[in-house]
Amino acid sequence: MSASDHESVPDPARLAAWRALLNAHAAAVGAIERDLATAGLAPLTWYDVLFALAEAPEGRLRLHELADRVVLSRSGLTRLVDRLEGAGLLFREACPTDRRGAYAVLSAEGKAILRRMWPAYARGIVAYFARYVSEEEAGALTAVLGRVAMGDTEALRDEAAARG
Repeated sequence: MSASDHESVPDPARLAAWRALLNAHAAAVGAIERDLATAGLAPLTWYDVLFALAEAPEGRLRLHELADRVVLSRSGLTRLVDRLEGAGLLFREACPTDRRGAYAVLSAEGKAILRRMWPAYARGIVAYFARYVSEEEAGALTAVLGRVAMGDTEALRDEAAARG
């Protein structure tokens, strides 16, 4: 094994942390999804898209911006936006400066479903995550995961700069 191969393999502690992150995420999200379904509410992916729009200026984002804010492929996002639009939770608006571009815009119904979903979602966050994490651990997790997320952003910027 060369030095560069060794650098691309995580050490056992970091590999264990990675697996723990994935397993914890899957368990918590799965449990929250079950709770939402039991309560007759929309899936968590719907909430994530609607929340991203609610946080955006004027409740609207270009579809590529929305894809960057949620963890979905572009094709997955397009299908989800189609379903949300069909349910009346958002609508598409043509972009005046780009004939091929479109905005996703949060509707009043979308805002209402966010308000209905939040209590169940918040209970799930507490039940399946927050109760296992101390305040100090929460701060450490936020810092570490923030660095990971920023590393990805920096890597994307570096790749774009290298392409010229």
